[in-house]
Amino acid sequence: MSILAKRWHELADVKDELAARDWFPGTSGNLAIKVSDEPLTFLVTASGRDKGKRTSDDFLLVDAEGKKAEETELKPSAETLLHVEIYNKTNAGCSLHVHTIDNNVISELYGDEGEIVFKGQEIIKAFGIWEEDAEIRIPIIRNYADIPTLAEEFGKYVKGDQGAVLIRNHGITVWGRNAFEAKKFLESYEFLFSYHVKLLSLKRQFQTV
Repeated sequence: MSILAKRWHELADVKDELAARDWFPGTSGNLAIKVSDEPLTFLVTASGRDKGKRTSDDFLLVDAEGKKAEETELKPSAETLLHVEIYNKTNAGCSLHVHTIDNNVISELYGDEGEIVFKGQEIIKAFGIWEEDAEIRIPIIRNYADIPTLAEEFGKYVKGDQGAVLIRNHGITVWGRNAFEAKKFLESYEFLFSYHVKLLSLKRQFQTV
């Protein structure tokens, strides 16, 4: 199996798992996985596809600028430039972007603060942080309608081979060294978001009793 085919199946498997969680409402979200370094190429989801189905037209190969690297009628996801920022600035191998209710709620609750901080949660160990009362910070940026502007702002927070950025009222983009790591990080962030939203809801219920 060629490296292109191998990466294709890796990304398709991740897409299937995330789709089973209903993390792609209304064809939203996009996924990418690096195929080569020299020249830089990566697979990215095709625009407007139903990510709940698995087809041969789910992804296309693009170059370091996010432009098509092969003959195809498919169009790259509108947010391909976010993945371009990641692969041009880091050694990450996979990046995932999803819109969920919980990550949108969190981004709105803490958008004015520019970040959300989680501390003392066991699942933070999934990010390789093992200190007592460890904390993790996720930056929250404005949702610019102009994608190049959004990518430029997003790129300011792309500083390592793993990371995450929340776009206010839009979604989260997570990246890691490979597909397994990126998916693990995404699942962990979404756990933290869901926990926090539920905790706030319960606190309000108790306060009104």
